[in-house]
Amino acid sequence: MTGTIVKHSVRIAGHQTSISLEQKFWTILQEIALRENVSINKLITNIDATRSGNMSSTLRLFVLEDLERRLSSNMD
Repeated sequence: MTGTIVKHSVRIAGHQTSISLEQKFWTILQEIALRENVSINKLITNIDATRSGNMSSTLRLFVLEDLERRLSSNMD
């Protein structure tokens, strides 16, 4: 597994920006967007609306929390 960080261009709330994120986190964000039937830009815009820190860190934590929720629901 590689931890190479890649810059991804996104549009957040109508503004073009880039996010530096490991490819694995980006892939999982895309899977979440697909599962929630929203674009990756919409998903990131929604996450951005609730963040208080660094965007890349916020996205990593979002992926982790999504995984924790799914694991928890599978254990019930």
